[in-house]
Amino acid sequence: MFAKLNASKLKLLAFTSELAMYDQGEIIFRAGDLADCAYVIMEGAVDVVTETDAGELVAVTLQQNQLFGEIALLNNAPRSATLKAHGSVTVMKITEEMFLKLVCENSDIALDVMRQLSGKLAKSHHQVEVLQRQLKPSNPAS
Repeated sequence: MFAKLNASKLKLLAFTSELAMYDQGEIIFRAGDLADCAYVIMEGAVDVVTETDAGELVAVTLQQNQLFGEIALLNNAPRSATLKAHGSVTVMKITEEMFLKLVCENSDIALDVMRQLSGKLAKSHHQVEVLQRQLKPSNPAS
């Protein structure tokens, strides 16, 4: 995501971001929390968790180098899901101000963010289709 940034912007990103580590099952943020940063997974994986009537459901597991938490920043809205560490995970926390500055001033980063969002949307759409097929009552034989 940051491969095409020049050295000065990479240094600025390094100085304004922080690394955070989480252990298995530790909550990174909860649905409804206010958003103050975006995250990039440096090592490990993160589960996107949804509450259902049957309990928690892992909707998707994000892997190394994936961005998350950006949707709430872009929408200026609370977090839409709960995210938990899937094993030990290290993330880079990018402040809202720096994230928005990077997106606004760097077309390559903006394009990468759009591609990642598009991928998330496509995955979500596929999951909805699968669930709809599972919930659709089978037609009784005539």
